[in-house]
Amino acid sequence: MALTWAESYLGRVRASVGDTDTIFFVGARTLVFDDQNRLLLIQRSDNHRWAIPAGAMELGESMEECAVRELWEETGLRATSLTPYAFYTAYTYTNEFQHTYQQVLMSFVVHSWEGELLRQTDESVDAGFFALDALPGPKSFVLDEALSDLEDFRKTGRLVMK
Repeated sequence: MALTWAESYLGRVRASVGDTDTIFFVGARTLVFDDQNRLLLIQRSDNHRWAIPAGAMELGESMEECAVRELWEETGLRATSLTPYAFYTAYTYTNEFQHTYQQVLMSFVVHSWEGELLRQTDESVDAGFFALDALPGPKSFVLDEALSDLEDFRKTGRLVMK
């Protein structure tokens, strides 16, 4: 069962430090492609942007466990095989609530999964697989970089570090 924002570790930390301080956001993202090389995107319920499944770690989780859980919570799919391809530590982001975070994120490409795609969840209002040349908008600001970094990883075999 998914935690509410207030119950989550990040929500509890934010509540304890207030709205103005920058805090760490530690989490994971996933890129999922189907057998036609279409990319899985969710339309987020908070800002209605099309995005890759992602979210914050909870205490006791590994980055990989976070990636698996976030994918499941946002799509109903459970990753059964995934590989990390990028690690980000240098980005600071301010969301629509004026909360600022320094992000520590691991991006994973999912090779296999089980389950049935849910088009709506608590965190998404739509979901689907899309051809890379026909991605819907408005899209998340991280999408192009995530795809570019996966391409770099596939070319070099080395984890992308930013």
